[in-house]
Amino acid sequence: MLIEFSVANFRSINERQTLSMVADSARDLRATNITHSPAPATPDLIRSSVIYGANAAGKSNLLAAFEFMDDFVLNSARESRAGDPIPVTPFRFGAQSERPTEFEVLIVQDGVRYQYGFHVTREEVLKEWLVAYPGGRPQRWFDRNRNAYTFSAHLKGGKNSWKAATRSNALFLSTATLLNAEQLTPILSWFQSKSSVVSGRHDVSRWLSTTMCERSSEVRDRIASFLQIADLGINAVQVERIDVRRNYSTEGLPDDLLRALELRSLVVRMLHRSSDGQTVMIDFDDESRGTRKLFALSGLWLQALDQGQIVIADELDTSLHPFVMRHIVQMFHDPKINTKGAQLIFTTHDTSILDPTLFRRDQIWFVEKDQQQQSRLYPLTDFSPRKGEDFEKGYLQGRYGAVPFLGEFRL
Repeated sequence: MLIEFSVANFRSINERQTLSMVADSARDLRATNITHSPAPATPDLIRSSVIYGANAAGKSNLLAAFEFMDDFVLNSARESRAGDPIPVTPFRFGAQSERPTEFEVLIVQDGVRYQYGFHVTREEVLKEWLVAYPGGRPQRWFDRNRNAYTFSAHLKGGKNSWKAATRSNALFLSTATLLNAEQLTPILSWFQSKSSVVSGRHDVSRWLSTTMCERSSEVRDRIASFLQIADLGINAVQVERIDVRRNYSTEGLPDDLLRALELRSLVVRMLHRSSDGQTVMIDFDDESRGTRKLFALSGLWLQALDQGQIVIADELDTSLHPFVMRHIVQMFHDPKINTKGAQLIFTTHDTSILDPTLFRRDQIWFVEKDQQQQSRLYPLTDFSPRKGEDFEKGYLQGRYGAVPFLGEFRL
């Protein structure tokens, strides 16, 4: 579970911005939209957050910051060499490029709360730290200041050898887990198996849905049922594997190219049935954009709900009907469906779901860019909206900010 994510000096984000999944004390929708954390001394958490803002306000940059942190934790010790630059982009206005970019998460994994973060420049990791809360009490397991480390007695194992193996442009957490640091594995596992970032491109999630359908007829039927809910006229999904690799050598190819080859080798077709009983198979590429997107997301959705993952999606509303959007959100809010504490964080321009019967006040966030081109993230609760307030009307009237200011166009 995600408790909180913070970032500073990244793309359009200058000062530290924090997205919190902590539920406030409001009683509305508490039985559905709130989940109890299994970690001691940890507050209840919201099951979803929706983020609104004008175009180019920085919504995507906030999600890109999480994606960067996720990738750097998983790969900094694997995919770079000494002297390689760290692919981080600081805030571009002013002298911010000399400041480090900062990332921090508070998470729950295996019933324990962890607080982990780091500061990086394009050249090196400047700071890194980890605080664990077993039994609800804080234990600061390590602090890193460039190549100087402070270790707690609570962290067991070959700390000095892990330190010696950690390059200046790699994370200690990433390096130590490669060297079998068992106590640190849960934090890395959270990034590896509990978080999924979905951008405007859906190649990765489509690959997941397709391979899930190929491996399991039960999952294939569940995905077909998911598509039927959206009233797409689809009765079944068919996946056929064809051999497209016989003329290719795949040795040494990066993951994205291997995934592209895998997608080419798996042919997806949708079975449509008319009211008079006629059936037609339609190739995936001939389906509507909305159908293709919903299929791409379906495997990710089912996996997240089954395994208690966090899905972070940019522009979720693209090509999806508002009713479908509402249903997807309600799946995460339904405690009978979402039994493992899955969470959904997404950006959208669809104001029809800005509805107090669907979201609590603490689930709604806004991003606005000021005159210095800095993105600011803030919650609806900052405005203390009254009970029964029309959130959609208030937002469109500019009451909460985060809307575009449209100038006059003259020919």
